[in-house]
Amino acid sequence: MRRRELFKLLGGAAAAWPLAARAGPTAMPVIGFLDPRSSPDSFSNDIAGFHQGLKDIGFVENENVAIEYAWGHDQFDRLPMLAAALVSRPVSVLVASGGSRVAVIAKAATTTIPVVFGVAHDPIKLGLVVSLARPGGNATGVNSFNAEPYARRLELLGKLLPQRARMAVLVNPADDATMQATLREVGAAAGYLGLETMTFNASSSQEIDAAFADLTSAHADALYVGGDTFLQSRRDQITTLAARNDLPAAYPQREWAEAGGLMSYGTSFPSIYRLIGTYTGLILTGEKPEELPVIQPTKVEFVINLKTAKKLGLTVPPTLLALAGDVIK
Repeated sequence: MRRRELFKLLGGAAAAWPLAARAGPTAMPVIGFLDPRSSPDSFSNDIAGFHQGLKDIGFVENENVAIEYAWGHDQFDRLPMLAAALVSRPVSVLVASGGSRVAVIAKAATTTIPVVFGVAHDPIKLGLVVSLARPGGNATGVNSFNAEPYARRLELLGKLLPQRARMAVLVNPADDATMQATLREVGAAAGYLGLETMTFNASSSQEIDAAFADLTSAHADALYVGGDTFLQSRRDQITTLAARNDLPAAYPQREWAEAGGLMSYGTSFPSIYRLIGTYTGLILTGEKPEELPVIQPTKVEFVINLKTAKKLGLTVPPTLLALAGDVIK
């Protein structure tokens, strides 16, 4: 394995390893895939990215690798039990999908089975690794945290709505790390942008409905949605409610804009999952997680949905269109 070339290729968000995998063992290895959601339906593009990452290393599900999926059905308290079941199987690699809480649970479940995670917070502070360059234990993966998108997303929405100052911020309190990061960074950005923020919490579909009723009563001018796996899985419900209430909104990933959201700005999740798949494949070939540095993607995507802007009666300035990497017409 050409380690120097590997790390060079993995330096960017969309990096991929060439199709040059080592020969695997005769017995088909099993990947444990731990996720808090109910099924892959709400993040099918991410799952496709994960499979592509595996394929980049030469692994294809049901051909030379098996994947055991464990879904939490939006109940985080079930995840330790599910992780323990995967570890007792045992699996060759445990993939912690769905954020920091899942990664911490997976790491707590085993000190011997390699864990590959994707988190949006400092993995050192989470206790997942001892350093980014040399993780030092049985876990490694992707750290997508970058404070810049939080403020930039709010700033871009503000450019569309120069006369509106009351910003509703929707977060999931069940994911405390993500909620705190969102409120901290958005609050700081709102201060210098001259915006007033109001926080609304939702950890279930019913609470999303209630949050929209409350923020409408509070006369919010616009909506900022935090990046959380639960909220991501409810993007159809949230974008529909935003449209119904004529509420311009900024979202964390392009899938929201594709679902009818006004705009999105953030890291590409399919690219992150592809990197997770790549690292999972490399570990299956014999690479050690303690020697695979945590990847920190830097690429972000800005997407504008012109159809939604038109429905909201908004005119998108040419300068803003020029900044968009993709425009949905």
